[in-house]
Amino acid sequence: MSKKKSILVQGGILATAGIISKIIGLLYQAPFTGIVGDEGNGYYSTAYYIYSIVLLISSYSIPSAMSKIISQRLAVHEYRNAQRIFHCALIYVCVVGAIGSLVAFFGAPLFVDGYSIPVLKVFSPFIFIFGPLGVLRGYFQAQRTMIPTSISQLVEQFLNAFVSVGGAFFLVNLAISKGGDASTRAMYGAIGGALGTGSGVVIALIFMLFVYRMNRDAVRRKVIHDHHEDMGYREIFILILMIVTPFILSTFIYNLSTTLNSTLFSKIMTYNRGIPHNEVVTRFGVFSRKAMNITNFPIAISSAAAATIMPSISTYFAQKNYDRTSQMIERVYRLINMIAIPSAVGLFALSEPIIMLLFPQKATLHEAGVLMQILAITVVFYSLSTVSNAILQGIGKVNAPVINAAIALVVQTVVLVILLFFTNLGNKALAIVTILYSLLMCVLNEYSISKTIEIRQDIKKLYIIPFSVSAVMGIVSFGVYRLMKLLIGRTLENDYFVNLISVAVAIFVAVIVYAVGMVRTKGVTERELLQFPKGSKLVNILKKVRIIK
Repeated sequence: MSKKKSILVQGGILATAGIISKIIGLLYQAPFTGIVGDEGNGYYSTAYYIYSIVLLISSYSIPSAMSKIISQRLAVHEYRNAQRIFHCALIYVCVVGAIGSLVAFFGAPLFVDGYSIPVLKVFSPFIFIFGPLGVLRGYFQAQRTMIPTSISQLVEQFLNAFVSVGGAFFLVNLAISKGGDASTRAMYGAIGGALGTGSGVVIALIFMLFVYRMNRDAVRRKVIHDHHEDMGYREIFILILMIVTPFILSTFIYNLSTTLNSTLFSKIMTYNRGIPHNEVVTRFGVFSRKAMNITNFPIAISSAAAATIMPSISTYFAQKNYDRTSQMIERVYRLINMIAIPSAVGLFALSEPIIMLLFPQKATLHEAGVLMQILAITVVFYSLSTVSNAILQGIGKVNAPVINAAIALVVQTVVLVILLFFTNLGNKALAIVTILYSLLMCVLNEYSISKTIEIRQDIKKLYIIPFSVSAVMGIVSFGVYRLMKLLIGRTLENDYFVNLISVAVAIFVAVIVYAVGMVRTKGVTERELLQFPKGSKLVNILKKVRIIK
């Protein structure tokens, strides 16, 4: 297998594991929400966002950074130095992770309010544990094998799902036995979710340590026969800091918007608008754990699908083959739009039915559906901006995405504060600024790319045809859903199963309508489909069902 093909295969393995993890993460939230309710979801989300930011600063960027540093040494066969870097990285994350855990634990009352405080304190120890896990993942990624990382992600998510649901159920019942009120029960349930997240990290670390132990003898043999000059520990720590800091800065800014929005929403609505804190938390839980989580799923699929093409863009640009680079970028955009646009329209057309599949709580069903309709457009904007971030990094403009994200963050924060203070939009304000942020990232990234390389975009094929076909698909799918619900409702009394069958039929019809529409309008040709990842299999399926002749 060629080196280029090997990289693509390994990247595909990691992307596939990421998608499966997202599916597991989405599915377990249905029973979890059924146990803890929207208020419990709110406590969990509020604490989780702070946990995520501290994790980003202390440990989350470590896998990518370590992979880069160690792979550079392995490329020149400096096995002893690679091992010394690995050991120094472990020391670094243990120190920084310990600080992060202490900050999250003792600073919890500063970051969150009310019943979110004990939830964040439960999260805090796992910040320390994640550090060594991140180093081990980066270590094996540097060895050009994504299998240990992929398996550890799946193991982590499986245990997270199992313990989150089981822990929430046990703790909520414990709170009930002690006579706790609704908010106390919600808090206990959120703590169960935090324990689930942490247990996933612990089991993933144990798995990665096992894999490392299995490979330790082979590593030792390479180190013994390595005669390169040893790097000093001071030099290694400086190198780690120089590489890790840009990673931390970029990921911190990318992910700050959700945490900042959560904090502003909680503080302003509670202390300035005088809304009871448990009501504020409930409204945030509906937004973050229902509407946002579902819209994030097609974004993850779009990003993973495009990831297989990204190495080619970097290679062609490094070779100064700008025409080929431009063609590859256009292909990525076409691929993303073919996934993101129909996904966005489908989520808009079937918002409440899809919400009901995963979160059938009737009290907030309409609210979550409206929020998802507003957020549907972000599927397109976030998919494109995620890809344009990767393109900018691939063509050497590594600082541009960070600057663009910072600009978008400032603008959306100002708008959010104004909306929360002077309107009664509530959590809809969060959805509006999410659209604004993702749109600004798209526009600013496109501008940055255009200053470096000219991209010939066929607006008709990129946007007009996919949107037109998707609009027809959306109308048809909504009509099919309503018809099926009317027909099945006459024989089945259970609303959930009526909805389930109706949604399944509507989605199936939607896929057929979209595929036929794109082929018939020349939105995509057979030759173009063959150029996409797994294109030959897709063409064979379309030929079997006579969509392509």
